[in-house]
Amino acid sequence: MAEHARAPLIGVTGPTRGGKAPRLLVALALRVAGARPVMMTPAKPRADADIDAVVITGGHDVDPVLYAAAPEVTPKYDPERDALESTVIERALARGLPVLGICRGAQLLNVRLGGSLFQELRSRRKETSNRWTIFPLKTLRVEPGTRLMQLLGGPRKKINSLHNQGIDRLGEDLVVAGRDLDGIVQAIESPTHPFLIGVQWHPELLLYIGSQRRLFRALVDCARTRLQ
Repeated sequence: MAEHARAPLIGVTGPTRGGKAPRLLVALALRVAGARPVMMTPAKPRADADIDAVVITGGHDVDPVLYAAAPEVTPKYDPERDALESTVIERALARGLPVLGICRGAQLLNVRLGGSLFQELRSRRKETSNRWTIFPLKTLRVEPGTRLMQLLGGPRKKINSLHNQGIDRLGEDLVVAGRDLDGIVQAIESPTHPFLIGVQWHPELLLYIGSQRRLFRALVDCARTRLQ
């Protein structure tokens, strides 16, 4: 009898301190989908891990120096994390690994591909509240013909919102996959990469919704296909 392929090893990035609960939920979603998560932080980068895909999680704002902009606000930055995740993203892209960016992770993914960010969103909101919420209270308009549309299964979905910044100029080979009611980008993807998706919301906090779980399952399925 032929041996079963090993479970994909998925890198889950995050800060050295804090952000543990969301990463544990990401790990749970990956395990349920049949993968083995490995945590990667500046203190424990796990450069030796032969990962098959990566999830770049949420957290502090991306330092504007990375997209050649002057600071417009005074948020918290994490330069050590920026450096680690920039390296992880670049290695994953070079190897063609599946990548899922969540909130800050989507922003950094866009930046590493040459894009830029809005450093604050309050002044750009007219139809939606700038209030943070872990509950799916904001409307996502999914772009037709995108991979995200296939995964979420409909043109409108409810999402949560926990971000200060947002995507401005798109990075190379990226398209907008979804916007909110103010037209602010809520999802990006690459039409040429096997799996390269960034979402501004936190699907790991919405695992009770089947369409949100499919984001993680699709990442794992793509990683598993590469192993066959």
